[in-house]
Amino acid sequence: MTQTAHGVEFNQQLSETPKTAEERAAILANPGFGDYFTDHTAVVDYKVDVDGNGGWQHARIEPYGPISLDPSAAVLHYGQEIFEGLKAYRHADGSVWTFRPEANAARLNKSARRLALPELPEEYFLGAIRELVQADKEWVPSGDGEALYLRPFMIATEAFLGVRAAREVSFRVIASPAGNYFGGELKPVSIWISREYARAGRGGTGAAKCGGNYAASLIAQQEAEANGCKQVLFLDHFNDDAVEELGGMNVFFVMKDGSLVTPALSGTILEGVTRSSVIQVARDMGREVAERKITLDEWRDGVASGEIAEVFACGTAAVITPIGVLKDATEFIGSADAKAGETTMAIREQLLGIQTGVIEDRHGWLTRLV
Repeated sequence: MTQTAHGVEFNQQLSETPKTAEERAAILANPGFGDYFTDHTAVVDYKVDVDGNGGWQHARIEPYGPISLDPSAAVLHYGQEIFEGLKAYRHADGSVWTFRPEANAARLNKSARRLALPELPEEYFLGAIRELVQADKEWVPSGDGEALYLRPFMIATEAFLGVRAAREVSFRVIASPAGNYFGGELKPVSIWISREYARAGRGGTGAAKCGGNYAASLIAQQEAEANGCKQVLFLDHFNDDAVEELGGMNVFFVMKDGSLVTPALSGTILEGVTRSSVIQVARDMGREVAERKITLDEWRDGVASGEIAEVFACGTAAVITPIGVLKDATEFIGSADAKAGETTMAIREQLLGIQTGVIEDRHGWLTRLV
C-alpha cells in the first residue's frame, strides 16, 4: 500500500515479524538510550541518471534490518555521511508530536552541502518522520522524560573508489525509544577538559552534523570517562582557549545578573536546534542572551568570583543538563557538591513543557505526527 505525507507517496511494506506487545512493553519499561529500535525504517533513494540529472525516488517504509552495501560504497571509504537527531513526544491525550522538525531538515541540508551530498526536499524529511512514527506509534513511550528518539541519516551508497561526490545516496530514518540520556535523577555532571584534542578546525566540518566529527571526539570522550567525567569539553587552542562545545552538546553560562552567555557560532560549532530554542525560551523569560567568545580563563575566574552562577549543556538527547565540575589533571573548576541551578532548571522545565504539550507552544514549534 502507499501513504501520502507532505505530498510525497511512501510505499509501505510492513514487517511480518514485529515485536509482540509483551516484548515491546518489556523494552519500554527500561528503554535506555539507543539500545533498542522499532520495527520499521523510512527510506528514500537518490540517483544521478546517464544525463547527469539527480533525483529522489522510491520513498518507502520497510522492516528494520541490515543495510546491504557494496564493499566499495563511498561512505565506507570517504565518510560521505550526515545525520540528525530529534524526538517524538507522547502528550497526555495520547497524541504524538515532534519538536521543530523543519529546523532539523534545514540543518541536514546545510550538512549535505558541506559534505557534497544532495539536498533533501523538506517534504521528504517531514514525510519520512511522519510515516515512520505512524507505523511504529506504539513504540512511543509515555514515562517522565521519555521519548522516541528519531535518527535521520544520509549515506553515500555508490560502488566507486574514485575520489568524487557519490552519485547514489540513501536517506533513512530509524527510531529508538529513549529514557534519560545520563540515566536516573538529573544531577550536575562532571566535564573533562580536552587539552590535546580538537573537535574541529576552521574551514572544516565543525558546523556540519557528520559522523567524522563524532569519530574524532571519541578518544577525548574515552579520556573523560577514564577520569570519571560524563562528557568532554573542546577548546579552540589557537584562540585563547575559547570554549567551543562538548562532545555532543552546546554550552551555556548563567551570569549573576541572570543573563546568559553561549559561545558564538564560528564555523567550528554545531548550530544546535536545542541551543537556538534555549536562546528563545530565555528571551521569552525576559533574560538577555549574548552569543560571544568566552574563554576557559573567563569560566575559571567567573566561577571563582561568582560572576558565573550556573553552567549547563544542552542537546536533543539530554535536553538540558547542569554542569557541576570542569576539570583535567591540573584544573578543578566548580564544585562536586553543586546543585542544579534555578535558572537552568527553569529553562529546562519551560522547554520540556513545550515539547510535551504541558506549556503553550507560542512559536509554532510542535508538529503533530499521530
